[in-house]
Amino acid sequence: MIRRVTVPSLFPPPRYSHASVVEAGTKLAFLAGSVPLDAGGKLVGEDDPVRQAEQVLANLEEQLHAVGSDLAHVVATDVYVVSGETAVLSAVWDVVEASGLSVGPHSSTLIGVACLGYTGQLVEITATAVVPEVSHVS
Repeated sequence: MIRRVTVPSLFPPPRYSHASVVEAGTKLAFLAGSVPLDAGGKLVGEDDPVRQAEQVLANLEEQLHAVGSDLAHVVATDVYVVSGETAVLSAVWDVVEASGLSVGPHSSTLIGVACLGYTGQLVEITATAVVPEVSHVS
């Protein structure tokens, strides 16, 4: 259902693929950015991008489950981090890499930005995922 491609003529990416190909006829979910807020709307991990990344991934899993998918079926993400320091971006990427997203591995872009939508927010992840067909047993 998902074919993940690492292009041999390009520099090998660390634990992500250059592209993911999904066959026509497959149901896709395009998820809004997952943010580091708890169910009550409170920011989790103030001033801690690693803790925020953990919360973002937990929320992303909830979004995926709500549409009948999971981290293993994510084909692409954009990971936004409020920082211009590669060490901070790398720390957030380590959290992404340790999650079920690295199973594919999926296609991803890690982006340092100036700010995000919520006060104190340091991390956000958008995702596109395949929604697998459910087998119906008669």
